[in-house]
Amino acid sequence: MELKDQVRELREQGMSPKQIARALKVSPSVVAPLVRAIAEETAQATGPGEAEVMGCWINVGWSEGLGVDPARGWVDEAPGSGGGGNVCVLVARRYNWDRLTVCGYLADVYCQGVKAVIGPDVLDDRDLARFREYFFGEYAGWQEAPIELARHLVFGSIDYAQSLGFEPNDLFSLGADVLGKWEEEPAITFGRDGRPFYVEGPDDDTAKVLRTLRRRFSDDEFGYVPASQ
Repeated sequence: MELKDQVRELREQGMSPKQIARALKVSPSVVAPLVRAIAEETAQATGPGEAEVMGCWINVGWSEGLGVDPARGWVDEAPGSGGGGNVCVLVARRYNWDRLTVCGYLADVYCQGVKAVIGPDVLDDRDLARFREYFFGEYAGWQEAPIELARHLVFGSIDYAQSLGFEPNDLFSLGADVLGKWEEEPAITFGRDGRPFYVEGPDDDTAKVLRTLRRRFSDDEFGYVPASQ
């Protein structure tokens, strides 16, 4: 069996690209283009354009510290209850008649951009409901959101982070297609109140983050909160 056929079979079983790479003992960089090709073939078989968006959710409090174009009409259902600049975005698109392609993104909208990606995975409705509860478990709640807002939060935070010297998580390329194309002008001002602001996370290389910021800014030009505070 050809590698692409093996990848297709494992995707239909619901495996993520990382799981497929481990199962086939190949690099994720080998699996990624095959997953994208299979997704494109599936979309062509089901009709023109991107696969249908079946759901899109973000944590409440997502707008905390951000500047948002009021003309967009995007609502934060619980402003002030966010995660200190960490925004979670979850997107589900049609995979086939009873399954969904699901991908989650954790974006540091104050500084580092996309820090983590979960998926894309192929799930049914029941598995999606369970995963959504887990994915937003550390937040005050989650709300439905238009896919345009999801794109602005994820792609926009990446653009902002790159302007500071940070690149997105290596796995982002695997999940980028689930968001769709990024072709709009930014409607969100990132950073905390427009200023780079680093909130130290448990898995961060703090010294590296601070070195990156200090290449472009003096210490009084960005904010910093150590993990112990």
